[in-house]
Amino acid sequence: MTDKKISMDDKSSAENVEQHLGQLEKAEVTREQLYYSQEQPFSSDELARLINEERLNKLMAQSDEFLKSLNGEIGDFDEGDINSDR
Repeated sequence: MTDKKISMDDKSSAENVEQHLGQLEKAEVTREQLYYSQEQPFSSDELARLINEERLNKLMAQSDEFLKSLNGEIGDFDEGDINSDR
């Protein structure tokens, strides 16, 4: 009889944990829905006002330079592999 009671208590505990986890998941979904419902898109005028175009252009030029140098390094690396087989 005590074995039955222990297994019933275990099952009850497991059910309680499962129920609690389900409630946490529902709360998280609700929190995400609330968060995303508060997002508002920017108009093009607002974006133009917020973006520092000069700084953005400098950053883009730097990234272009970086990618060019990276491509050169990759090319040199590939050529090194070809020459090392000979």
